[in-house]
Amino acid sequence: MTISERIFDILKTKGISQKTFSKQTGIAESTISDWKRKKTNPAADKILAISRALDVSVYELLGETMSDKTFGEECIVLERNSEEFAFFTLYRSLRPGDKERMLGYAEALHKLGR
Repeated sequence: MTISERIFDILKTKGISQKTFSKQTGIAESTISDWKRKKTNPAADKILAISRALDVSVYELLGETMSDKTFGEECIVLERNSEEFAFFTLYRSLRPGDKERMLGYAEALHKLGR
């Protein structure tokens, strides 16, 4: 099943109209209709808004269950303008030893907060 087919299946199951879905996601009704008519999939940058509007995980939307995860790890979606994204980007730029120190510091802060 394609992503767009899955979207329409979820819409039908949840009784959500394409018009309501369009308003919730900010995606034009004509674009949503194109997915159905042309059997195309939404652009990657729309997946998060779609999963939120349908109240399903990105995994579910993409056709995977949590037990089917390709890499065996949980996927976390971060909004580009969030503090979490900025922190993650900074962390990824650190050298391995600095990453270990950062994790140690975060774990110590977490323990203090309990």
